[in-house]
Amino acid sequence: MNTKPILRICTYTALCAALLGASIAHRVSAQTAALNAPKARITDAAISVDQKTYQAVQQRIKALNDRGIQVSDYFLSKAQCWLDVSFHEYTRNDRSAFPQAALSESEKIVRALETNTTPNPGEQTPLVNNAAKLRDDLWMRLNALKRHAGSACAAQKTACAEVELVHAGNEYKQQGWRHANPYIQIAEDWTSAAQAAAEACPPPPAPAPAPKPALPAKRVLGADALFAFDRADLSTSPSERREKLDQLAQDVQQVDTVKQLTITGYTDRLGSAAYNLRLSERRAQAVKHYLAARGVRALMAARGFGKQNPLVECAQKNRAELIACLQPNRRVEIEIVQDD
Repeated sequence: MNTKPILRICTYTALCAALLGASIAHRVSAQTAALNAPKARITDAAISVDQKTYQAVQQRIKALNDRGIQVSDYFLSKAQCWLDVSFHEYTRNDRSAFPQAALSESEKIVRALETNTTPNPGEQTPLVNNAAKLRDDLWMRLNALKRHAGSACAAQKTACAEVELVHAGNEYKQQGWRHANPYIQIAEDWTSAAQAAAEACPPPPAPAPAPKPALPAKRVLGADALFAFDRADLSTSPSERREKLDQLAQDVQQVDTVKQLTITGYTDRLGSAAYNLRLSERRAQAVKHYLAARGVRALMAARGFGKQNPLVECAQKNRAELIACLQPNRRVEIEIVQDD
């Protein structure tokens, strides 16, 4: 976007300043890290522009670190090492495509980190400028380190070793092994350091135990669903009537914080108070013994309150209708006390 027309027609008003700022921002956001062509790197002005390009990418790496990405992060480290080898060869007057190619790799990784793009290009290590692939043994070790349990501690060293192997391959292709030798040594040192760091890396903390299932403080079981009418014997009840008790026994055994179960039986108001009291106690005891037989080891107390604490009041004249209406009062309540 050309800013000259804006400069010619604008006065220094707030609107003009906003337009100018927007045009410059567009240019900055659109440009990539591009160096001058090798044949143009012969003037102080051209070299100064290229140095500013390097500084800009370096500043973006710093900004990512300021944002919380650690210096030792694999991708941030790889971006830094690509930038370093690019600048190193630029200052050695490398007129090949390597400085620009290495710089572009750095900038691609940085851009992906800035935009949270996945997969990050840094997952690959291209042989830029047609660099030779040297030392398959080191590449194999580095790939294994990425799968090592301690890879997090070796991420920076692994990333930079990969970049240095490409750097060495570029030197080898350009000028032979003697020129590649120092960079091979650097790659070897990085790889050995990465191996040592991975092996010394403390194991990750054990995952927090899954939260134990919470049990409700009280379960209310309808007596009619457990016992035959006017009965307190679970052993003769059909198995489907005992399913809720089986589930309760299983739930209690899965939670080691259960301290006590208080089992309270209730009846409806039909019949004498003394009879209903005994029936409610027998039903509570039957539930207690059943749970114990199913493996519940928590302290259990059983009691009966007969027709006390009714949940519903009924006034039907027809006995069958009255019995049906009073059904919620015929129940067994199980209070569960757990450790905090």
